[in-house]
Amino acid sequence: MFHVVLYQPEIPPNTGNIIRLCANAGCGLHLIRPLGFDVSEKAVRRAGMDYAELACVRVWDTFEECLRVLAPPRWFAVSTRAVTRYDTVKYAPGDAFVFGPETRGLPQALLEGVPPGRRLRIPMQPANRSLNLSNAAAVVVYEAWRQRDFRLAAALTRASAPGSSGP
Repeated sequence: MFHVVLYQPEIPPNTGNIIRLCANAGCGLHLIRPLGFDVSEKAVRRAGMDYAELACVRVWDTFEECLRVLAPPRWFAVSTRAVTRYDTVKYAPGDAFVFGPETRGLPQALLEGVPPGRRLRIPMQPANRSLNLSNAAAVVVYEAWRQRDFRLAAALTRASAPGSSGP
């Protein structure tokens, strides 16, 4: 249905929560290296990411490779520096939502690579820094899925996703 792309995620529990989100909402999850944690089976379990077997998770060496192989119809950059509210966009199956690392957000060059109307922000109180990464991903994914009337996603399996492999 939709794809969540985490660009250089740093905190294992956030990624674990997003794996659960993707498993429950029928989204593919794409992790862009370098990762701030080890994705070995033991480290994955320790971080609470044992839902990985229920989600389609792929680790990519570069963002460009991910976009080239995934070939989403559209991709959206989610950033506190964006101006388009996430709830004003009409989403379509196959759209990809790109989130930056927890400590610094998406690089400016990546943001500039997407049209301004596809740079999304989540409204917050002005003096606050940002939402937790897993909370932000949930807000955007559930809005997109709500717009699809919570229709079930086509069965996402490791075999059906482009170049799928587990963490």
